[in-house]
Amino acid sequence: MEKRIITISREFGSGGRYIGECVAQRLGYTYYDKKLIEKIAEETGLSRKFIEKTGEYAPSKNIFAYSFVGRDRNGMAVEDYLNNMQSKIIHEIAEEGPCVIVGRCADDILQDRIDCAHVFIHGDMPAKVKRIMELYNLSENEAKKRMREMDKRRRIHYNYFTNGEWGAMRNYTITLNSSRLGIEKCIDIICGL
Repeated sequence: MEKRIITISREFGSGGRYIGECVAQRLGYTYYDKKLIEKIAEETGLSRKFIEKTGEYAPSKNIFAYSFVGRDRNGMAVEDYLNNMQSKIIHEIAEEGPCVIVGRCADDILQDRIDCAHVFIHGDMPAKVKRIMELYNLSENEAKKRMREMDKRRRIHYNYFTNGEWGAMRNYTITLNSSRLGIEKCIDIICGL
């Protein structure tokens, strides 16, 4: 069966967002990353900045941070509400037509669909650090620190809101090492799916 929906999860610095954008362009699929944030903001009334910060990352580098977030009288935190709305919107997007969705636990949200290919992009530390240094104009130590922090917060968020484990190969159709394969080869492989 043709894979109409491609979800891309990624390590920080692996180029996963760029790869997803290129795959969408090449296949003529709709690309959802910032566009997804806009849709969620429109539907929820939450700020884009809050959604960008909270919809994919844990509040801190510790799983226990979720126990300290404010909750309403029904026990629901704004993070729970955001996760529920994000899930609803991702399901709606998947029904609309062929697309590439980057991050936001989309692989887990759409795990039961047979028309999806779930991709995890990872890379070797030196290559990711170099990419982060160039993209964000950071020192090597700053790049390493940011990479560790971003990936840890993604992992905590994913593990908290899903039944899976972030980066575990069993969650994905394919995992690709962008450092060893190169960005273009990753794009070719995903398009070939």
